[in-house]
Amino acid sequence: MGSVWESLVVDSHDPARLARWWAEALGYRIVHEEADEVEIRQTPDALPGLVFLSVAEDKAIKNRLHIDLRPTDREAEVERLVDMGARHVDIGQRGDEPWTVLADPEGNEFCVLAGRD
Repeated sequence: MGSVWESLVVDSHDPARLARWWAEALGYRIVHEEADEVEIRQTPDALPGLVFLSVAEDKAIKNRLHIDLRPTDREAEVERLVDMGARHVDIGQRGDEPWTVLADPEGNEFCVLAGRD
């Protein structure tokens, strides 16, 4: 018997704030909330979810796992996400990649990809 991907867990200083940021970015909704844990999903029964847990330590290095977003218009989506509080991040990219690297309000890197051909 195989496994089902239930969720991706994100450590954060302020789970409620970061979960709400990602919910707005993705068009998701909060499906569970406690003081130190918030889960968002596209719909309450859709998997996987994103779970934001409270941790005391700071993020120290580049993420080894990140989310890729593929909007229909990369430039417009990058602008929208930056207006929401994301920031551009240099992780050593050459500059001609078909993606833009951003970080969420707590510094977690993610990529905004170009549209598919």
